[in-house]
Parts: sequence; C-alpha cells; structure tokens
Amino acid sequence: MTVIDADAHVIETDLTWAYLSEEDRKYAPLILEQTGGQFGQTNRGAVSTQWWMFETNVQPADRNINVDDLPAESRELSDVKRRLDHMDQLGIDIQVLYTTIFLSPCATDAAAEFALYHSYNQWLAEIWQKAAGRLYWAAMVPLGSMHRIREELEFCKENGAVSVFLRPYECDRMAFESFFFPLYELAQELDLAITFHAGNGSVVNNKFLEPHNFARFKLAMVASFHGLLDHEVPKRFPELRWGFIEACASWIPHALIDAEKRLKRRGRRLDADPLGANNIYVTVEVTDDIPYIINRVGDDNLVVGTDYGHTDTSAEIEALRIVRESGAVDGASIDKILGPNSRRLYGLN
Repeated sequence: MTVIDADAHVIETDLTWAYLSEEDRKYAPLILEQTGGQFGQTNRGAVSTQWWMFETNVQPADRNINVDDLPAESRELSDVKRRLDHMDQLGIDIQVLYTTIFLSPCATDAAAEFALYHSYNQWLAEIWQKAAGRLYWAAMVPLGSMHRIREELEFCKENGAVSVFLRPYECDRMAFESFFFPLYELAQELDLAITFHAGNGSVVNNKFLEPHNFARFKLAMVASFHGLLDHEVPKRFPELRWGFIEACASWIPHALIDAEKRLKRRGRRLDADPLGANNIYVTVEVTDDIPYIINRVGDDNLVVGTDYGHTDTSAEIEALRIVRESGAVDGASIDKILGPNSRRLYGLN
C-alpha cells in the first residue's frame, strides 16, 4: 500500500523568490532580525528572533519551524534527495506539500500577490520535477487577479499540483460566497481539489484574532466547513473534492449537528453520509478520538498528515506510524486513512 502524508510543509527561503522578475523583486519579503525589546518564543521554548515582512505585514518566521530534528536542507527542500531519504526512514511514500509563509495574509496589492504566488508555484514545480512522483503540492491561487487564474492553475496542474490551497476567510469573504464559484468551477474542470488549510486569509480577522491562534486558524476552519454544508455549495460542484487540513477532526460531529438543524429549518436535509456525499475529506490527528469519529462519519473520508517541518499543535513527525501502531483503530480503517483516502482526495493515480 502506498502511504501518503496528506499534510507536509515546505519552509520558504530566498530560493522561493528566485523566479521573480527583476521588476517584481521589490515584492520579495524582507527578513528582519530582532535585536531588542520583548522577545517572543518558538513553539519549543527558544527565543524567537526572525520575522518576515511583506508590505507592512509582519509575521514570525521561526516560531513553529522544526529546527531541532530536521536539517534545513530537508525542511526547505534545497536538497530533495535528503527529504526523500527521510521519508523512506519514516515509511512515507508520498507527501503533499503546503506553504508556510502564506498561512497568514501577505500581499494586499494584486500585482504583488500574483508575483509572489507565481514565483512560489514555479519553485514547487521544480521541486516536483526532482522528486520522481513523491512530492506533490497545493497551488497558490492569485484571487486578486481572477482573470489570470486559469493560466496559473493549468501550469500548476501540469507540474505536480494536486489541489488549490485556500485559507478560511480569503479576501475577507467566506468560502460559501459566490465570489469563489469561478475558482471552484475551474478546479473541478482541472481535477484539482480545493484544500482549506489551517490559517486565515482575512487581513481584518487576522489582526482582531492575532492574540489567539485557536480562534484565528482553527475555528475559522470549522466555520468554513459548516458554511459550505449550510449553503450546500458542494452540490453545485458535484465532482469537486474538498479537504480540511490541519485542524484535527474532533469538531466534525458538532458542526454536522448544527448544520443539520439549520438545513431542517429551511426544509432541506443533511445527507446520511455528509462527508462522502459532498466529497469532503478531513485530516485526523493522533490526539483525536479516531474510533469515535469513525463511528460518527465512517472511515472513507479521513486522512492524516505529519505537518512535516513544523512544531505547532498539529505537528507529529511520526503521525503515520503512531496511527498504525496505536491498536485503537481497526486495521482496515487505518489502511484507508494512510493511503487510499488521500489518493482519492488528491486525485493521485
């Protein structure tokens, strides 16, 4: 069985922006080194000193990066072979790569957004070409330049992208709004999944919730999941696959109960198999009560990831092994979660 890590990361470096044109070099993020004042901490308790700066937006660059257990060449993918060798040690056949720097809003100017996303996509395309079919990725889509998304996503699809990366509350809108329908239609046409990753694309919401990452990143995911079902958006795009990545899965029963009540008030019904009927997949974490979740929603639409490269609350570099060896989940269910479910989500042949 092919074991698929449904959520791994790449850590952006100067190489990420090497594809910017000379004219667009001005959009590359600055790396700031803090020398005084109140220092923050990384997720492992070390002093945090580095910051990324886009326009006037600043975010920590080293807070949740795994610098202790992973060599820079592997987490940054400057040495693809080293990453693949480590995957072999972990028993992982395929990883699907997600961004780190774009989990929060960066560029607000449309031209800057397009330049940065296009450079990132070209960088991931080159990594994919070196990885012999083992490192697929989620494409960045320049929503500020809707007239250019077809060309961009066609390039991504041809070069190893298997999904479109979205954050909850993109463009200060919610996932069920008609603004996104052209993107969903195009993703369906190109056989790319739409994968919401824990993060937040709203400048206003990010600033308001900045002191509380659980509300900023995780609860935003639950709201997007609920909103898609409440507004029955997946029914409009019956062939489109949806993923909710890196927000655990213990919240699913509560969100489904609430969505069911709201639909019932309008004379509508929630499907008996709401995940399967709507092509929705959700990552479980090793701290989830996986047997309970399977009892409520089945085992056909659950996937698992390692959060490779990070050290936040979802990070577990050996998550796949832990899930298999826990003994708490039926072996047949584990086999689905470790491979075939991710294969369907990402459309891997």
